[in-house]
Amino acid sequence: MPTPSLAALPIRRLTPRDLIACADLSEDRGWPREEHKWGFLLTAGKGYGIDDPDGGLVSACVVTEYGPGPHDRLDLGAIGMVLVAERHSRQGIGRRLMRHVVSAMGTTPLTLHATPNGQPLYEELGFKVTGRAEMLCGHFTPGPSGPSVVTRGATAEDLTEILRLDEDVFGADRTHIITRLPAFADQLRVAEENGRIIGYAGAWPNMATQVVGPLIARDTETAKALIASLAAHSDRPLRTDIDVRHEELLAWAKECGLASVAFNAVMTYGISELPGDWTRRFAPLTVAAG
Repeated sequence: MPTPSLAALPIRRLTPRDLIACADLSEDRGWPREEHKWGFLLTAGKGYGIDDPDGGLVSACVVTEYGPGPHDRLDLGAIGMVLVAERHSRQGIGRRLMRHVVSAMGTTPLTLHATPNGQPLYEELGFKVTGRAEMLCGHFTPGPSGPSVVTRGATAEDLTEILRLDEDVFGADRTHIITRLPAFADQLRVAEENGRIIGYAGAWPNMATQVVGPLIARDTETAKALIASLAAHSDRPLRTDIDVRHEELLAWAKECGLASVAFNAVMTYGISELPGDWTRRFAPLTVAAG
């Protein structure tokens, strides 16, 4: 149980003004500061945190909501960036914050990507493991024969079709996320066949790497083409989190120089599996936002 003083500290909504405090908290736990990602999540989602009377944050997390809007039932809430300051760890703070968030979300189905360290807490709160994602990172080296699918940079005229494809595959409306991608990502590319968009992917800066995500594609060949095209326009190492069921894409990416870094458990609360079509959903925008 938390000490009385910590238990009495209120949980409040975070805003983009808390960006530096959130990045400081990441750094405190040995994570990268990830200010670019924190800024995106605090703008597109809802942050929750506990202020430390001595300055900074005791704890923080972000929930990204998907669905029809505030007056209708949300389709899904994705929880991410759950952090507790090292000096306050193992005192029940993370459990208290998570319980608050689960309660605040009411009947909305929830999902998160759990590290091995965090998984027992989430299981205690009622989350179930429903999948796994493998994190890959490294310099991409194209093979002798690249994928034959045509790709190009996305334009403003593509947005309506991208949104339609994304909602079909993701299973919920992500307009508030997708419309922010042109400003957030360094690259946004689409795959085409006969003038029709059959996939799209973004690559955004995160410390020394470029994270590939979201990655939505009709099939594995299309996903390969999108990754290869993003890599061709970047000199940074690529990082991505791929659903382990996409075995062919994982094997190909490793042949092209990306190495396995870690595995995360995909967990859900209130639903037995994620909505949408996993066969065309290859990688999330970020594991923090589902």
